[in-house]
Amino acid sequence: MTYPAINYGFVVIYFIYGLAFFTMGIAMLLETGRSPLFAEKRAVRPLAIFGILHGIHEWMEIILLQSGWLGFPYPQELASFRVLLLAVSFIPLVLFGFLVINRRQNKTDFSYLYTMLILSVYAFSAFILTRLFPTNYLPYIDIFSRYLLAIPGAILAGLALTLLSRDAESVSQHFLVVPYRWAAAGFFIYGLTQIFVPAGDFFPANIINSGLFMQTAGFPVQLIRAAVALVITASLLQVIKRLEIERQDQLLNAQKARLEALEVVQDELRKRELLRKELLRHTVESQEEERAQIARELHDESAQLLTAIKLNLATLQAKMPKGGQTEELIVRLQDLGRQLSSGIYRMVRDLRPAQLDDLGLVPALQFLIDEGFECMCLTVSLDVRGKRLRLDNLVETVLYRVTQEALTNVCRHAQTDRASVILTFESDKVCLQVQDSGIGFNPSTIFEPPHGFGLAGMRERVESVGGKLRIQSQEGKGTLIEVDIPVVMGKGDEESAYGKVNSTYAG
Repeated sequence: MTYPAINYGFVVIYFIYGLAFFTMGIAMLLETGRSPLFAEKRAVRPLAIFGILHGIHEWMEIILLQSGWLGFPYPQELASFRVLLLAVSFIPLVLFGFLVINRRQNKTDFSYLYTMLILSVYAFSAFILTRLFPTNYLPYIDIFSRYLLAIPGAILAGLALTLLSRDAESVSQHFLVVPYRWAAAGFFIYGLTQIFVPAGDFFPANIINSGLFMQTAGFPVQLIRAAVALVITASLLQVIKRLEIERQDQLLNAQKARLEALEVVQDELRKRELLRKELLRHTVESQEEERAQIARELHDESAQLLTAIKLNLATLQAKMPKGGQTEELIVRLQDLGRQLSSGIYRMVRDLRPAQLDDLGLVPALQFLIDEGFECMCLTVSLDVRGKRLRLDNLVETVLYRVTQEALTNVCRHAQTDRASVILTFESDKVCLQVQDSGIGFNPSTIFEPPHGFGLAGMRERVESVGGKLRIQSQEGKGTLIEVDIPVVMGKGDEESAYGKVNSTYAG
């Protein structure tokens, strides 16, 4: 190739020309790592490769130009590499056009086949040129690279970008239509400028060439190509910028939708939690009502019948002669009656202790400790702190049942003869602590079937009145069960969160 005399304007033109396409290539390459709003990743990637390779090619032109101006010979291999890079850079541009057009038409993908056909024609032409001009074939290959690859590639790219503008318009992405069309127009003009190839000794290169353009226009065709490259790059960068804004808007909308969905789920979970607590409360109330009803029936019916039987047996004993077998039988029946009466009394007490309804929580706990666990060889201390108040019946029942279940577990599993119960009345809550110095256990496994049903029942009872239950234990260091139930005091009359206070007493 023949280079003009030294002209720094050419250096600037080629530098801007290469920089524009190289920038476009890097931008497109980065775009392939994002969501494919521009086009499919496999279509954007060839466009990126074209920009990078063609930008490097234009910078190589600067090196060859400077060598010519300074009179330094450059290796033939460098010139061959430049022509090869020119041809290779246009192949991805051809592929980009076919990929987008094929995707737009929703047909069987022959993009790579079409590209290979064009490349085969070009390769065959280059082979023929090397045979026809064995010593000076590079200028001819340069010309045919522009005729067979650059012009089709630029036209295909322009058509592809035109189709993308139509797609954007069809989905109401009007902010992309104008930059797509500018980029398409830029590639069409760029393809048109490739008609002005280096001068050759065959038609049409011997007539329509870069020299003719220089004589006619007064400036090199590379200036038009550089300007077009700037337009293409600026337009595609604008597309990327607007797509990034679109991505951010989509992300923001998705986050808003996710937050709204999360709020709906959380609201639903709150409703279900309230419903669960209400069901637990209702279950505990129903259970205690059934216990109380059974206790009343045992006390009012079975106990009365048993008392009548004992009175009749006493009357019968008085009328029978002394010392006979019949008297012994009556005495045994009376003993069985007393045992049965004691058993019914214990059942009534366990089902619903009268002290809890009549006297309140503290006397009921003291009675439970004195009557229920002393016979089990368990010494329990009760410590009541704060101002003693009558709470709602359900709250008192929950605290009583938790204490009963906890002390029962101490008797069965703790392997100790001592335990303590601390009941604390505070201004905003009532606290219960049941502690022992037994063998302890691993709290992480207590709720795994078939164990832990008693503790699970305790937790459900506490949660049914809005309280919290905590279990602290370690093997060899005993166990502590803590219960906190909120109590809201009103003005004037003392009132709990679950009902008015019935009475106040000291003890």
